[in-house]
Amino acid sequence: MKVTVETKKGLEKNLKVFVDKNTINKELDVKYDQLKNDVVLKGFRPGKVPKDLIKRQFGKAIYGEVIDKILKETTTKALDEKKIKPALQPKIDLKQFGEGKDLEYVISVTEMPKVKLNTLDNIKYKEYKVNLSKEETDKRIKEIASNQKNFVEVDAAKVANEGDLVTFDYKATVDGKEFKGSEGKNTQLELGKDLFIKGFDKQLLKAKKDEEIKVEAVLPEIFPEKELVGKKAIFMCKIISVKKHKPLPIDDEFAKKLGAKDLNDLKNLVSKQLNDQYKNSLDQISKNQILEEIENFKIDEIPNTLIDQELNILNQGLDKEAIEKNKNNNLKNAKKRIKLGLILNQIGEENNIKVENLEIQSEIQKQIGMMPGQEKLIMDYYQKNPEAAASLRGNLYEQKIIEFIKSKAKKTVKEIDKSEAEKILKEENEKNLKAQSTTDVTEKKPKTSEKKPKKAPIKKKAKKVSKK
Repeated sequence: MKVTVETKKGLEKNLKVFVDKNTINKELDVKYDQLKNDVVLKGFRPGKVPKDLIKRQFGKAIYGEVIDKILKETTTKALDEKKIKPALQPKIDLKQFGEGKDLEYVISVTEMPKVKLNTLDNIKYKEYKVNLSKEETDKRIKEIASNQKNFVEVDAAKVANEGDLVTFDYKATVDGKEFKGSEGKNTQLELGKDLFIKGFDKQLLKAKKDEEIKVEAVLPEIFPEKELVGKKAIFMCKIISVKKHKPLPIDDEFAKKLGAKDLNDLKNLVSKQLNDQYKNSLDQISKNQILEEIENFKIDEIPNTLIDQELNILNQGLDKEAIEKNKNNNLKNAKKRIKLGLILNQIGEENNIKVENLEIQSEIQKQIGMMPGQEKLIMDYYQKNPEAAASLRGNLYEQKIIEFIKSKAKKTVKEIDKSEAEKILKEENEKNLKAQSTTDVTEKKPKTSEKKPKKAPIKKKAKKVSKK
């Protein structure tokens, strides 16, 4: 194999690769020998089929497989030999090929730009620690308790008001006639929700236990008996009970119903949940501070091909007018995203940061834990959507790089209370909204990829080798 740099313009390079026919013929002979033992043709014993006969029947397909194999192997070797790390998938233009001929082709490649990494020790960021008071935890538990419906029956003299639970039997008629589904037993309605038939609840207000109440209602469009839709029905309701909501006592029993060991354990769980909610949001602010710092790192040149690719992503779903309107801002955002992605990738590569398969499986298990009963659905999703698994790997890779930067950077821990946390988050949100209104485009995270560019699939153009 011979490799020469045919043209060079900035990061865009064309490499001319020459593979002599003897090398190709040796690969073909190996393939024919392998196939000889597997081919079964009438009139020949296994392993005794003449090579010329195999060649006539399968020659084109075998040549196609061999050339594809040689292209992949020699392209990787050529890029390694010239110490070129592709930023995008290389493209191949076949110039000469065919049985009995040398192979000549050109690799068009955009080289990964040089990133000058500054020392990570100089990066500064703030880490926020939220101190939540005992009162905040107690307040949250009271909210949980108030949302837990606990209805208790009241004496017969009490009337039903909005928010009460009424249990009743009913018999209904339309034009004096019963119909399918016209009778119900132990029907329960929480008054004020209007979940049964529109206007039904209101007519049960002030009802008492053992009382009989006549309710008139128009049967809705979703009523199963279509011929009765829109007709007025008379419901004779016998009130079985009236129950009123009684706040649950916040004690160990209440905590156990929510899955905690006791009330003290529930308080710890709720406190952690509240802290995690603030921590996740505040950690994103810390991450943004880090990204702003590393954006100052120097990159000699950003390839136009990468910019065009990023612009296509940013312009997805936009019409021509919107694309033109946001042209300058999108270009700025595209360059920023590419630059951050390249810097993060360089940090990850230089420090041998990797994402193991076990880490991906662990992340999937976390998602399953958040959606009980959906285990098969989630597993099928990742198995049937390789791009989803690749995206998950990319997210984990970026997280690990950010955590690595944090371990080297100068951290300032700032302890804040709930009101300060909410103020910081509000200011950050307003800042993001202002930036979004300026660009009219939702800012996306910089891309990082754990995969080494030189292992990317190869795209061919122009002439193609038939495998038939």
